[in-house]
Amino acid sequence: MEENEEENELKEEVENIESSETIEKNDKKGKKSLWVIIVLIFVLMIGVIVFAGIKTKRCSETENSILSNSSIYNNNWSDVVKKPIIYLYPEKTEEITVTLGNPEKITCSYPKYENNWHVIANSDGTLKDLKTGRNLYSLYWEGIGTAKTNMKEGFVVEGKDMAEFLEEKLAKLGLTERESEEFIVYWLPKLENNKYNYIRFASIDEINEYMPIDFSVKPDTLIRVLMQFKGIDEPIEVKEQVLNTPERNGFVAVEWGGSEIN
Repeated sequence: MEENEEENELKEEVENIESSETIEKNDKKGKKSLWVIIVLIFVLMIGVIVFAGIKTKRCSETENSILSNSSIYNNNWSDVVKKPIIYLYPEKTEEITVTLGNPEKITCSYPKYENNWHVIANSDGTLKDLKTGRNLYSLYWEGIGTAKTNMKEGFVVEGKDMAEFLEEKLAKLGLTERESEEFIVYWLPKLENNKYNYIRFASIDEINEYMPIDFSVKPDTLIRVLMQFKGIDEPIEVKEQVLNTPERNGFVAVEWGGSEIN
């Protein structure tokens, strides 16, 4: 009987030892697995940091390039010309055909541009489209293409100052307060959202090269305003552009639009 008890005690001790060894082994394995997971996470974090650093450097180099001779000062741009609208103010009611010289660049228009626009134009600027019979106050188009420009001049304006800047410069370019208002309310939300804006107004020769325009009744005064702009984070130095004010005499035709530099 005593021998059986001793055997049972010995057996229990052996089992306890084996159980302790198993627990110790499992504990070591668990700790080893935990360390492997920690090391893998650490390696992944290092990889993410290194990748982010490389990406940031590349983005920084790209941004610097945008503000260097290879970008902001480049003379060739593929621009999307947005919201050009045309006003006609003849001295008396006239039947006028308006023809754009590069219709293949037009992406959108209203009324629909098909070879030309054919309208009755009144001295107060109101129009009647003879193709649709609709009463209008302007003709609208948008286009895409390549515009050659001199980007070494212009203006740098804080986003918060854009309304005052546009009021001044659009008046200088010959737009009336009504025309300026329509320009400003279209472009201001986008321009104010930028910390700074690089602004340049294309010359009429540059605009005519990009999109020639012809009228069956020749205007005495033709005003074409195309604002080119780019949002930037920091001000840059550019030569201030000289703007000339046209005299609005006789039959006046006005067009304004804008183009964001990519």
